[in-house]
Amino acid sequence: MRRFLTLLNHQIHLMFISASTYFAAFLFLAFMGVMYVLALMDASSAGGSQSVTEKFLSVFWIPVLFMVPLLTMRSISEERRMGTLGTLMSTPIRAWQIVLAKFLASYFFYVLLWLATLAFMLIAQYYLPQGLGGSNNFMLSQVATGYLFIFVSGLSYIAVGIFASSLTRTTFVAGMLSFAMLFFMIVGAGILSKFVVGDAYMSWLSGPIEYMQTFKHLEDFSNSLLDTRPFFFYASTACLLLGVTSLITEAKSA
Repeated sequence: MRRFLTLLNHQIHLMFISASTYFAAFLFLAFMGVMYVLALMDASSAGGSQSVTEKFLSVFWIPVLFMVPLLTMRSISEERRMGTLGTLMSTPIRAWQIVLAKFLASYFFYVLLWLATLAFMLIAQYYLPQGLGGSNNFMLSQVATGYLFIFVSGLSYIAVGIFASSLTRTTFVAGMLSFAMLFFMIVGAGILSKFVVGDAYMSWLSGPIEYMQTFKHLEDFSNSLLDTRPFFFYASTACLLLGVTSLITEAKSA
């Protein structure tokens, strides 16, 4: 346990001194800041059934597509490129401990960046009390469940990035693979559902595809409708990917 904690602290330290981490943080916070301002403007001018929080979180998948690859693309591919993975594996540390430490370090920054966006809501709540206080734009329960979805789904997204990084020595290729996998994971089920509907031969796929639809999960969480199935889906996907990544890491270091 002590070796694992030392490894985890080292990985977090590496994340703090990595240029890609700060680049991801800058792009993410800049993009989400603009999105929150646009959500406020849209809610104040047009109104509608959606609150500012719902409008803001509905675009979560766009920054995820570039933030997660930037946070994870160097995790294992860089170790393989520099030849340090074999050195790590020659110590009493197991492959799954290396993978888990890198996963937790990346997930820590993922959560940290999303928590930073709460500052947008607090600033708006302080400076625009009339606009936000008179409507249901800032409901604590909605914010809590919306961000809960972000954190739960982030388990599988970060795992995808770590998995992609284990497949190649090149960080750029790892980033592209992560981007493609994340795009298919987030948007793919919605696209497939359009082909399944009305097709008698593929109707049996409607249930599994509905189960994997990210935006349906987000809608339920934003409306404070908590279901155990998304928790299981994202957690089990993360565990499966991390398990496969551990096997790949052990094989590549041999």
